[in-house]
Amino acid sequence: MTLDATFWVTVSFFIFVGILIYFKIPQKIKVLLDENISNIKNQINEAEKLKEDAKNILTEHEKKISNSKNEVKAMINKANDQADKNVIRTNKEFHNLMENRKKNAEERIRQLKNQAIKDIKNASVKIGIESVEKLIKNSLDKSKLDKIYSSSIEETKLALKKKSS
Repeated sequence: MTLDATFWVTVSFFIFVGILIYFKIPQKIKVLLDENISNIKNQINEAEKLKEDAKNILTEHEKKISNSKNEVKAMINKANDQADKNVIRTNKEFHNLMENRKKNAEERIRQLKNQAIKDIKNASVKIGIESVEKLIKNSLDKSKLDKIYSSSIEETKLALKKKSS
């Protein structure tokens, strides 16, 4: 019988398979594959845990962001209210200041008016005294006295008009 190459390939194949079985290579491969599968499952489980943790952290941060937005809105509303109050207070202070200045100006006007009246009275008295002095100096006759009296009245009127203007 002649042995051809196919026979020897078949014999070699069975010897190879026998050696693999003798050294328990399929079991070692199975163990390695099981370990790899186990590692992959552990990594998947760990990834799922990390994903769940990330979701929880995301939820917490979204809550914090929402709370922060509410706090910011509250702070803005409070600042707006405070600004409105400050505007109202400043407006009241301004009106009070203007009212005080108005009162001071009115008081000053009254004082100036009273001073003007005093000045007019003093000028009238002075003019009267001067007129009397002129009358006394020029007391010659009745007609001259009447003229002097009329002219001094006219001078007094003019002086009063000047002072009142």
